[in-house]
Amino acid sequence: MKRYLGKRKLLRIYIGNEDSFDGKPLWEAVLRRAKEMNIAGATVLKAVAGIGAHSQMHAFNVWVLKQKLPLVIEMIDEEKKLKEFVESLDGIIEEGLLTMSDVEVISYKHPGFKED
Repeated sequence: MKRYLGKRKLLRIYIGNEDSFDGKPLWEAVLRRAKEMNIAGATVLKAVAGIGAHSQMHAFNVWVLKQKLPLVIEMIDEEKKLKEFVESLDGIIEEGLLTMSDVEVISYKHPGFKED
């Protein structure tokens, strides 16, 4: 759909896989909020390794059952919508990094969608 094409903003939220909100994984709470606010879409990416704000390295280890690994949640939508979404996260994200950058959506394909 053409309404998804063009200049948009990319929101990235950096958190840990062990972070939680109301007893559930934080990433689930963030995705639920994104759905409630009709954000165009969101993807949760699990990193293999990272260095956090406390300068500690977190890396995947095949021998460890419980691991603290970085997660990145990416969302693309209009700036106004994403800023409202970020404001709604106050009180949900206790520790993390949020960034916003310019992107240009050049193609969006989905079965059943017709170009406007």
